[in-house]
Amino acid sequence: MDLQTVTAYLDKKQGAVQDFPFGPDAMVYKVMGKMFALIALESSPLRMNLKCDPDHALALRSIYPSVSPGYHMNKNHWNTVILDGTIPSDHLFDMMDDSYDLVVAGLKKADREKLSRKPSE
Repeated sequence: MDLQTVTAYLDKKQGAVQDFPFGPDAMVYKVMGKMFALIALESSPLRMNLKCDPDHALALRSIYPSVSPGYHMNKNHWNTVILDGTIPSDHLFDMMDDSYDLVVAGLKKADREKLSRKPSE
């Protein structure tokens, strides 16, 4: 999976904002100010950190050699995923969805409600 596919998918998430708080080589996606994805732009193949339930994180690491504990992140709650073509695209999309959903679930109720409102409301 390439960068364009990843960013096009993440850009469609409700309230997702792209940011570069760690410099030009680390693209971060946030929702309501909370990070749910970090893409290491300088890496080849591309690497992405995604939030994950701790038990599911361990399972993914045992299934896929290209999934490891999150680099520079809480290793219990984050995975680093190498986008080298060894993980099916639908599984990568599921991992991105899970990361976003976990972060949204952890938001304050008022922020979740604000996020779920349509822009015209």
